[in-house]
Amino acid sequence: MELDSVETADGTLRMVERIQANLPQMSATMSKIGDLLLAEPAAPLELSITELADRAGTSAATVTRFCRQLGYPGYVQFRVAVAADSGRGEADDQWRDEIGRTLSPTDPPQAVLRTLLNAHIRSLRATAGTVDVAECAAVAERIANSRHLDIYGTGGSAAMADELENRLYRIGVNVHSWGDVHAGLASASIQDERTIAIGISNSGRTKETIEMLARAKASGAFTVAITNRHTSPLGQLADVCLTASVPEQYLHPADLSAKHSQLFVLDLIYLLVIQQDFTDSVNKIAASARAVSGHRRFASADRNDPSAS
Repeated sequence: MELDSVETADGTLRMVERIQANLPQMSATMSKIGDLLLAEPAAPLELSITELADRAGTSAATVTRFCRQLGYPGYVQFRVAVAADSGRGEADDQWRDEIGRTLSPTDPPQAVLRTLLNAHIRSLRATAGTVDVAECAAVAERIANSRHLDIYGTGGSAAMADELENRLYRIGVNVHSWGDVHAGLASASIQDERTIAIGISNSGRTKETIEMLARAKASGAFTVAITNRHTSPLGQLADVCLTASVPEQYLHPADLSAKHSQLFVLDLIYLLVIQQDFTDSVNKIAASARAVSGHRRFASADRNDPSAS
């Protein structure tokens, strides 16, 4: 997906958001430039391409490649975009104070709320800007036509694996999620070329998830990674890697955005699976809703029941 298609309220994706969206996929040398600019967003207004390269400990050619990866033809166009951002109030102080800040033990509750909201919005925007929609659609088609789907995730990612399982089995997908590595490895060992396996890990370095996905791949399954970095071990292992963009910083509110970004990608896959056979999926969702309707309390009953208050 082109980053230009993800817009802010005034119609453009801002430079810092482009950097945040692309940083997980950048090389080590380009990451140095990205880190510098996230700390000093207005630096290009004061520095030539050579001076910026020197500050970042890299070369002018790398700066040019960096600009192109963000969607700018060259450094001149990049500087124009930075100037426009500064005109919209995206200079250093506002970036740190309103969006890029970490949590402080002395923050008032309203500041915590604002910081957290900004972090979640940024992470979702970054994910929407980097996820490959065509690959998501291809994965959805494979899921709809697969014999079985395994989903692997441990720790916090186990909840995301369970969530995708809960969505997909209601539309008839033969799916199971695994958070226990022993059970997951056993299931992975009996997969084949007619099955799909998805591994979920924000860092892409979770040993158990890597082991389960590797076993499924060795058994013949088509493998998908949902992670923060294409270059992570999990991302490199999978046949397809879908990125949920969240920076990893201790006590940064973006830490808490990982699940939101993962769920955004999972919901996209779920909806694309539904589209494979929309009528059948809608009928199955309705059937599952009817099946559990007898176990729900209705509003009228609640009004007449004092214990419901």
